Amino acid sequence: MPASPAPPGRRSRRPAALIGLVAGGLLVLAGGCRHATRAGDLPLHWPTRPPAPLSGQTPTVLVSLADRLPAGEGAAPLVLDAAAGGTLRLVDAAGLNQQAPQLRIRWERRPLAQPLTLERLVLGPFPSYESAQAQADRWRQQGVTPVLARPVDWEVWAPATAPAAGLPARLERQTHRERWQPVLETSTGSIDIAGPVRIDATAGLRWKGGRHPGRLLLLPDAYGTWTLIEQLPFETYLAGVVPHEIGAGSPPAALRAQAVLARTWALANQKRFAVDGYHLCSDTQCQVYSEPGLADGPLRQALKASAGQVLVWNGRPVQGVYSASNGGVIAGFDEAWAGTAPPYLRPAVDGDASRLRRTRLPLRDEPAVARMLVDPRGLWGQDHPRFRWQRRLTAEQLQALPGADALGRPLKLVVADRGPSGRVRTLRIEGSSGAISLRLDQIRRRLPMLPSTLFTVQSEGPEAWLITGGGFGHGAGLSQAGAIDLARRGWSTERILDHYFPGTRLQPLKSLPPEGSL
Repeated sequence: MPASPAPPGRRSRRPAALIGLVAGGLLVLAGGCRHATRAGDLPLHWPTRPPAPLSGQTPTVLVSLADRLPAGEGAAPLVLDAAAGGTLRLVDAAGLNQQAPQLRIRWERRPLAQPLTLERLVLGPFPSYESAQAQADRWRQQGVTPVLARPVDWEVWAPATAPAAGLPARLERQTHRERWQPVLETSTGSIDIAGPVRIDATAGLRWKGGRHPGRLLLLPDAYGTWTLIEQLPFETYLAGVVPHEIGAGSPPAALRAQAVLARTWALANQKRFAVDGYHLCSDTQCQVYSEPGLADGPLRQALKASAGQVLVWNGRPVQGVYSASNGGVIAGFDEAWAGTAPPYLRPAVDGDASRLRRTRLPLRDEPAVARMLVDPRGLWGQDHPRFRWQRRLTAEQLQALPGADALGRPLKLVVADRGPSGRVRTLRIEGSSGAISLRLDQIRRRLPMLPSTLFTVQSEGPEAWLITGGGFGHGAGLSQAGAIDLARRGWSTERILDHYFPGTRLQPLKSLPPEGSL
């Protein structure tokens, strides 16, 4: 029987099972999920399609501005405003075409035409993508193609039939009977929107106090919710990253180094949110991205001077990691994350020749780290406000940690393991009823008041500890404070990059192999 016509100003409310799933060939049906690798496997997640790879001389990047929409029952509508008196034009997969200076989209729960059952083996949660990737590599060694996802924290997913030998995988099975439906509110009524949705902004979009010039997309994600995405040229994206990461007033050589690393990092991490249909996020889980129009003359010159240049090792983009300050000692990769350390991310003293003679790695014990922290002579990047810092931890703070119920009353804070740069790799909290150990990136994730893991611990009585440390961030790769210091001393971009990534070289993006082989 044909569907009844929709009343004026309102589209018929079709069952939402396939809304946004098949339009334009963009997405795949639940039963044909590309990650179900064996006959009979159920899909791992809601249907999505990975974005096109970042390749060629002028790639286009998809960056999320807002994810997991809506934020739950009763969540506020998504309100989009055109910039500078312009208009927004919304085109959906079913042919809806609406134009207005403001678009207001609310959310309703709608029944599926048939239930959607998801089933997967799950590893995690993990505090970072890097640590999740290390566990995913273990599955790959068993012939499994895993999926990395971030429903809350990072997880690794595989079909329920995948071998789990040696891996602490758990089975999850979910049956969904509803999904979130976006509904456009207009002056004449409400209209259901069929994803994928394209939104063109003639003069840009006003978003969080800034103006964004790219085309917008509203796409369903792997969790049954939606993501607002900006689609824009790669170099425009970098103009929205570099000033927010290192500061537009940095010396030109440091700006160029940051531009190269931002480009390299994005290229190497373009699959980070592939399961959700886009490349990168806009917060600290990726690179901080905001209004690209804030890039001033010197920054645009730096971007132009480094346009298309990426840092490579053996012809592949490096893990171009960076942090605000390393505290005068570069961390090795395996002091920050689980996984195999690439040869160019090595621990080293970040200072002049006289300092290198006075301080030798490894800094394995508390006295050696304490001596380094109290004597900053000859170390690069001392102008950063968190080059040296102190924090005080109390038993109450430790008791408030997730999973700390088994501790009882915290009694001791013990550095159980340090890496070569002196960074804490295992922090053990001992209590009256038990103990917990925090490893690598778990430390700062669970104790966010600590700017870095380069620190010493001193007891201040039975229920308090003084933490004395240096640096801000993981400390691996480039130190932004160090790069600024070195640029002011006359170092070139190439010399700065070689200092923090020894053995790598610059190469044009367009000359790299296809993304599938990266």
